Amino acid sequence: MLEYFPTNYVWNLATNISLNTGGHFGEVHNICHRLIEVSKQGDDESSVAFYEAWSEQANTLIELALEDLAAGHTLSAAAKYGRASNYYLTAERMLSQHFSQREEAYKRGIDYFVKQISLGNENCETVEVPYRGTSLPALFVKAEGVDGRKAPVVALFNGLDSFKEMIYGSGIAQQLAKRGISSIIVDQPGAGGAIRLKGLTAVVESEHWAGAVVDYLETRPEVDSGKIGVTAWSLGGYYAPRAAAFEKRFKLCVAWGANHNWGEVQKQRQAREGANPVPHYWEHVKWVWGEESTESFMAMAPRVTLEGVVDKITVPFLVLHGSNDRQINIKYAHQSYEQAVNSPLRELKIFTEREGGVEHCSADNMSNARDYIVDWISDVFKEYVS
Repeated sequence: MLEYFPTNYVWNLATNISLNTGGHFGEVHNICHRLIEVSKQGDDESSVAFYEAWSEQANTLIELALEDLAAGHTLSAAAKYGRASNYYLTAERMLSQHFSQREEAYKRGIDYFVKQISLGNENCETVEVPYRGTSLPALFVKAEGVDGRKAPVVALFNGLDSFKEMIYGSGIAQQLAKRGISSIIVDQPGAGGAIRLKGLTAVVESEHWAGAVVDYLETRPEVDSGKIGVTAWSLGGYYAPRAAAFEKRFKLCVAWGANHNWGEVQKQRQAREGANPVPHYWEHVKWVWGEESTESFMAMAPRVTLEGVVDKITVPFLVLHGSNDRQINIKYAHQSYEQAVNSPLRELKIFTEREGGVEHCSADNMSNARDYIVDWISDVFKEYVS
């Protein structure tokens, strides 16, 4: 993993995620080079500096995009808007809930993403998935080369603190589309716009909101409702298997980064790292799960486990994990795989230094992990799902 910050793993991870989801190395280098010393300071002071550096680069790109538009170069402007969106969202993820400009950073990130896909004529439709009297923000990417036939589709979900725009930036939806598979990328409760715009906090029973996504997909005429899969990264390594175990309309499942017993991990973090395992961490998880105190969060967290769950998965199941994942121990990948005894086709893929993707959710090399996932999904839809 590219590591600018010797004492700040979280910033290194965020930097690599940006680069793997649409950031430009030269621009990211300029941002990070000025942050090396400040990265060693306290969370609040350094987080503001992080926000200012990333948003300043985004602002420059907006100026350049406007110049492109004035010259009639809409595709060039779209690319710059896309990178500006990436940098605003990267900045927003590091901020305290109480930081006054956090809401504006998120709004800009989303607005410029919409400009990217609109001006760039990209195969991406913004949609809303009906859910319990409100809706979940989502992106729909259509399968290519299917000549009007109904196509398989994969639901793609976030982890604890990512956005649907980041998943789109990873290229996984585009690669699925090239293989004749549609996808829907969803900000589920507790993530992205679902919590920021709708106030929807995380739900242990992921099959509830995942089932609502399936309901929506069944209304779309281009979708083959008999071939719907589910994939998610990071904490999604809990969400996706849980959804596949209880929502039987899913015909395959991919955990991009195992998260077999997230509740146990929280106990380990509290014991080992105390108040600040990552910037504003405990504040963030309480917000995501709608808990008022650390005590109530820690009482809830043991429910976030796949113990007694993955044996109920009865569809093909792929678990991927990095051999050097510094957030979630590799033992959890083995646990998810070993307990999925009723899956007719289960696979455990551990990424090594040779192929890259060894860090958490392949943050050091998402491309190779992404390609492995989409090829596996394509093969399973062709060979195992009738």
